[in-house]
Parts: sequence; structure tokens; C-alpha cells
Amino acid sequence: MTRIDDDPPGLVARAVRRLLLLLYRMRGWKAVGEVPEPRRFILIAAPHTSNWDFVNFLGLTADLKIRPFFMAKLSLFRWPIGGFIRQMGGVPVDRRGGGNVVQQMADEFARRAEFMLTVAPEGTRGKAAKWRTGFYQIAMAARVPLVVGFMDYSTKTGGLGPLIWPTGDFRADMLKVFEVYRNHSARFPERQARSIDDIVGVDEVPDMRA
Repeated sequence: MTRIDDDPPGLVARAVRRLLLLLYRMRGWKAVGEVPEPRRFILIAAPHTSNWDFVNFLGLTADLKIRPFFMAKLSLFRWPIGGFIRQMGGVPVDRRGGGNVVQQMADEFARRAEFMLTVAPEGTRGKAAKWRTGFYQIAMAARVPLVVGFMDYSTKTGGLGPLIWPTGDFRADMLKVFEVYRNHSARFPERQARSIDDIVGVDEVPDMRA
């Protein structure tokens, strides 16, 4: 496929991001650290324990001057909200007929010069049994690294961790992920993972090495 650069966000999307950045800063938050290079990676949004995580995360990305993308079902990209969803970073996924979402996202990485795909692997604001592995499968298929995005409610700081290249050994790689964010406090700390077994689970450990 031909590599392309993404069009810049439209007026409405820019206005929303500015508003969220203002709210983020008014509440005392600030970004710390740098954005890893190259800017083609899976951005892990964890821990996710409150609706405020979404607002603060968008404020954080605006503060860092990056444009994160996220997956959304195809039906959301119809008029009248489809354009806005795209402007905010939405990327359509087609699940009809058992569509291969992993391959669709790998194709998106192949065609974009810069692509930071945000995924919340917990899939819930409550206490998850273990993380879903779709984000990891996409990273393996697209041959891109993982980056942990963290929000620390104890210090009101947020940032991005270093590049973590997936090896196919899910548990070993998640240990690296866990080490990045284990000392950051969620809004509701009792809901966040406290050990590697909260991320991977103890009954089944996926091994994706070829």
C-alpha cells in the first residue's frame, strides 16, 4: 500500500481538544517526559478505573501535542457524526462476517507515516480478570512496539513510557509493561492490576512466538 500522512484534525476536533486541555490544566494536571520515537506504536491506556481517565488522557495527549487514534465500529462513521469521529482520531473496523480486526489495524500501520493507536486492554472500568490480548496481536502483526500511557492521580501527572518491543512471549512482555505503571496511582487504586497475574491471568498464558 502507498504510505500516506494523516490529514490534520478539523476545526471541531481542534476546538474539543483545546477545551479538554484547558479542563485538564485547570484541574492541576501536567504532562511529564517525552514522546517515544518513532511515533508508530500501540499506546496502552491503563489502568482504566474512571470516566475521568478518558478526559484526562485526551488532555494529556493535547499537552504532549500528539494525535492518538482509536478503533471504532464501522457504523459510527456514518452521517451525521462520522466526520467528527474521524477528526477525533477514530479508525473504522469492520467486524462483519468475522472481519479480521488485527489485520485491518496492521494494514493501517502499513499505510501511515505516523500512527499511535490507543487501546484500553482492560475493557472495563471495574476490576478485570485479565487483559484482552488484541492490542498485543496487533503489535505483533504490524511489527510495532508497545508504549504504556499512564495517569498518576497522586501527583496529577501523566506521560508515556519507553518503547517495549513484543517478543511473542506475552507474559514476559507484560512484566515489562507492568513495571512501567505499577507505581502510578489510578483514580480508584483498588481496581488496578497489583501483580502480573492480574494482567495475564493464571489459567492461560498466550505464547505468540512463531
